[in-house]
Amino acid sequence: MDVKSAFLNGYINELVYVEQPSGFEDPNHPNHVYRLSKALYGLKQAPRAWYERLRDFFIEKGFKIGRVDTTLFTKKMDNDLFVCQVYVDDIIFRSTNEEYCTEFGKMMAKEFEMSMIGELTFFLGFQIK
Repeated sequence: MDVKSAFLNGYINELVYVEQPSGFEDPNHPNHVYRLSKALYGLKQAPRAWYERLRDFFIEKGFKIGRVDTTLFTKKMDNDLFVCQVYVDDIIFRSTNEEYCTEFGKMMAKEFEMSMIGELTFFLGFQIK
């Protein structure tokens, strides 16, 4: 699955000001700047803000963060295991129980704008079978 406009979902925890963009200048206040309340693409804090937002969401839903890889999230439910790997705005997931995959897709689509890409065949240059 792919998160659409992932970096726009992050919250920034510091004061960040930007100049008025070309074409959107306020003629009454041409020297004013904008204070950002959310991350934007191109902002150096955007990738971390997105990761922290997603991480906090997963933790709230009962997922555990991988000890070695902090982009790996797992959740045990009864005798089943759910595994989720995040790579920037792409999320790969699988479970020993197919119903959990369906529930996960619905949960993510409810919180973020998503597109389901389908079954994984290639990832980071690797062919998956």
